[in-house]
Amino acid sequence: MNPISVLLFALGIFAVGYLYVFIAGLLRDSRDGQLLAPKPITALISFVANFFDTLGVGSYATTTAMIRFFKLMPDEKIPGSLNVGYVLPTMIQAYVTIHGVSGLGVTVPPVEVDPLTLILLILAAILGAWLGAGVVASWPRRKIQLGMGLCLAAAAVIMIVRLKFFHSLDVGTTGLTGIKLAIGIVGLFGLGALMTLGIGLYAPCLILVTLLGMNDKSGYPIMMGACAFLMPVAVVRFIRARAYYPPAMLSMAIPGMLAVPLAFKWFQNLDMYWVKVVVIVVVTYASITMLLTAYREKGTAAATRPASLEGASA
Repeated sequence: MNPISVLLFALGIFAVGYLYVFIAGLLRDSRDGQLLAPKPITALISFVANFFDTLGVGSYATTTAMIRFFKLMPDEKIPGSLNVGYVLPTMIQAYVTIHGVSGLGVTVPPVEVDPLTLILLILAAILGAWLGAGVVASWPRRKIQLGMGLCLAAAAVIMIVRLKFFHSLDVGTTGLTGIKLAIGIVGLFGLGALMTLGIGLYAPCLILVTLLGMNDKSGYPIMMGACAFLMPVAVVRFIRARAYYPPAMLSMAIPGMLAVPLAFKWFQNLDMYWVKVVVIVVVTYASITMLLTAYREKGTAAATRPASLEGASA
């Protein structure tokens, strides 16, 4: 069987597994008295973030900035909520870039990428996410704030580097071999672990693969495929530890799914330069405010409380 077909079949299995865990978690939350009705502001944030996520901007840092600006959930719940809420939109992105799609006015050809490189890098990201989620879910509030603040600062720097030096790279290979492949595997393992802390994988992944000699376009199925597989793996641990914010889950999942095909249909060739500049400003703002909050809460009871024990309505 074609390795890409096997990969897509596995993606379907992961989707079914995620839906089972996701629905079971929501039913548990409902029994515990949580309100699960979608909130308009969270739905709008999800739609906008996943729209630009499809274009390669990324959704984690931008969502974090908007969530903190509108004070929609506790800081310690943000990493788990991002991983739990954005699985389905990311799976749609991965399927389209790996398989291609034609219908309903949308025609997107599959992106050419070496199957072995794609599969090995995805597996490395999955392993990193599994180990990372188990650690992050048990961290206290202040540690998550510091970690996310620093990661957001790193994301802003990465976005600036990509915007300035790696804006469009059409030349290069469609896969990796030898030492470059080994570096790619180690890199995706680390990015998979960091993603569970709320730093997006897209921009760092694109920079990594282009530095290793791949063309820009071939990085899209790698970054989207890695996230589509690693996020359900991380979700199991986040939901088990209750390290997410139940009232936001439907508001994040459903609008995000609607945004992806719209982005593929109309704006694939959109000049994203100024959009990315705005995103960099927003992410920098989120990083600064997160670190300032961690500083102000130093020594308080909230700072030392594990994310999994924090009240969902806090």
